[in-house]
Amino acid sequence: MILRARQHEWTFPRPALVMGIVNVTPDSFSDGGKYFQLEAAVAHACELEAEGADLIDLGGESSRPNADPVSEEEELRRVMPVLEKLAGRIRTPISIDTQKVRVAREAVAAGACVVNDIAAAQADPAMAALAAETGAGYVLMHMQGTPRTMQVDPHYGEVVADVKAFFQAHLGRLAAAGLRSEQLVLDVGIGFGKRLEHNLSLIHSLSEFSEFNRPLLLGVSRKSFIGQLLGAATHQRGPAGLACACWAWHQGAQIIRTHEVAATVQALRMTEALQAAKPEPKT
Repeated sequence: MILRARQHEWTFPRPALVMGIVNVTPDSFSDGGKYFQLEAAVAHACELEAEGADLIDLGGESSRPNADPVSEEEELRRVMPVLEKLAGRIRTPISIDTQKVRVAREAVAAGACVVNDIAAAQADPAMAALAAETGAGYVLMHMQGTPRTMQVDPHYGEVVADVKAFFQAHLGRLAAAGLRSEQLVLDVGIGFGKRLEHNLSLIHSLSEFSEFNRPLLLGVSRKSFIGQLLGAATHQRGPAGLACACWAWHQGAQIIRTHEVAATVQALRMTEALQAAKPEPKT
């Protein structure tokens, strides 16, 4: 299985890719705007690269529950200076986390190679055409509702089957728009229109999504379902996130999106080494 994102290519099976998060927002649930200022965001991206990130996911609009959307102009004002500063400073491929076609287009022109679109090209169908035209990698994520409404009353017949049906329908739509299968990554959308039990069921059953023969991305870092289950504050959820990452790898996930890059890299490399270890022959 191959993932192509403009000039970048990854062939699976291979060690799991770790995607580090850089939020250029004043209202992020995870870091409270800690990297909202330009130099702080750039320094953080460089730090994540040094920690071993395989991808940097840069976003300028919060997708936390009840979040208000920001204008196209404001989102560009937040992310483009960071992208431009990073262009000559890091080699790690950059993903742009956006629902807006103009933001994605300008980010790709500035060097981003992946579009991470929580709206699955439904907010603006031109997003699919943009990815097809530029050859950018495209993360197709499942979300029920919008960030403002998604946690009001999420419900499913059977969550794993429903998310699989969503992927089946939208993969066909994206193919019709010209995207090649090698450009596509699937994300079940943990926390996006899901209750605690939905999140746990999806993580438990990630292996069922292997039928699509596309890389699976899991993003659970610091999310609220961990707090609901364990009573942990946002800054205390790292160990649970590592447990989910290692479980997800065993279930076939190839990309882990996280705030804790160094710890996630270490946990995944150890998990992979244990899986590959051969027992000593008996004498």
